[in-house]
Amino acid sequence: MPESIDTHSHSLPLALAAPTPLTEHPAAVYLSSLGIGSRPAMRHALNAIARLLTNGSCDAMTINWAALRYKHTAAVRAVLMENYTPAYANKILCALRRVLKEALRLELMNAQDFARAVNIPNIKVTKQLRGRALTGAEIAALIQVCFDDPTPTGYRDAALITILRGAGLRRSEVVNLDLSDFNQNTAALKVRGGKGGKDRTVYLPDSGLEVLSDWLSIRGVTDGPLLCHVNKAGRVVLRRLTSQAVLFILQKRGQQVGVTDFSAHDFRRTFISELLDSGVDISTVQKLAGHASPELTARYDRRDEQTKRRAAQTVKIPGSRRKPQRLT
Repeated sequence: MPESIDTHSHSLPLALAAPTPLTEHPAAVYLSSLGIGSRPAMRHALNAIARLLTNGSCDAMTINWAALRYKHTAAVRAVLMENYTPAYANKILCALRRVLKEALRLELMNAQDFARAVNIPNIKVTKQLRGRALTGAEIAALIQVCFDDPTPTGYRDAALITILRGAGLRRSEVVNLDLSDFNQNTAALKVRGGKGGKDRTVYLPDSGLEVLSDWLSIRGVTDGPLLCHVNKAGRVVLRRLTSQAVLFILQKRGQQVGVTDFSAHDFRRTFISELLDSGVDISTVQKLAGHASPELTARYDRRDEQTKRRAAQTVKIPGSRRKPQRLT
């Protein structure tokens, strides 16, 4: 975001005069209501909004959220619309509204000021689907370049891509996995604190189980994060990867084999599309993906027109067709 917005506000100071107890702080109350995996991203977004409104002098915990008025929120919306995709901008606006709602509930803001401040429309989202499904050749190349790397980093990166591809996890879910969340007997992965704070169990295919077992033979059986850092000397360090580290790993492996224009989430789209294509019912796919509704799962479907054409061929028209008679 730009560094600041000039709202010419002198009615209420935007910086808190004194620290507020966390139980009475709108941003702290809002963040505590989120799942563990969602908190860092939303805290970062709130920090960005606070810096924007105060010329960098406040963050999410030192700004006076109750002092925000319509001119502030409208200005934030304008900046978001100019600098970010509609989906991401609307996610930030949702967080802003939620914090202001907590300010109302905590009786720090009156109903009229709240209603005006949150009366900003979402940014119109294009109907075009985002992301793509990765091809089998692309995934094979990404895995193979890891297999060709004999260092612990190669084994770890192969395990990372295997989990993204074989279980369809989000980046935040992958980095939150602990060794204790993996059951080698059943190939089950326990996803804790997924989106919406929900837990679920997913399963790796047999081929993926072998890749993960190879990594664990190097990592060892000490408790801690399932996927962790490898230092420059090639030694495993039981320090949890970050979501940003996952992004860098995938970019590095993609550049090595010429696979471009993809994200970690595209493995998830591929996973969901392939399950649907193989005939798995959407309710089961929804549970494996950790989605709140089948409608959301359907939005991840990246199957092509050929898949729909094959599906159409399964419909049979009954009866005996008569050969048409030429009119004379």
